[in-house]
Amino acid sequence: MMAEKTGYRAVSKFLIASPTKVRPVANVVKMKTCSEAMAILENMPQKGAVLIQKTMKSAVANALYANKKLDEDMLYVKEIRIDEGPRLKRVWFRARGRADMLLKRMCHITVVVDEKAGE
Repeated sequence: MMAEKTGYRAVSKFLIASPTKVRPVANVVKMKTCSEAMAILENMPQKGAVLIQKTMKSAVANALYANKKLDEDMLYVKEIRIDEGPRLKRVWFRARGRADMLLKRMCHITVVVDEKAGE
């Protein structure tokens, strides 16, 4: 059996940003056209918006390189997945000789773009 074509994708791994903070930003641009999504991300103040924007630019470039007939206006964001990565563990020194564990969370961002059907 042949697998169904899933679109063009780009993955950014081991980004130091909490997945729970990046997911709401990703939900804003899901299923929008790429040009509209880029405009939205440029005007958002969150760090996650910059990370998603970089990954989305890469996915669009992959699509345009793979299929020369495509135009950027024909693409839309089919899927954005924010997965949890490993955690950096750091010692955080506290009062009276105690120590806490500081967890720096990481995430993996996967963006899949595809062309609009029916046009």
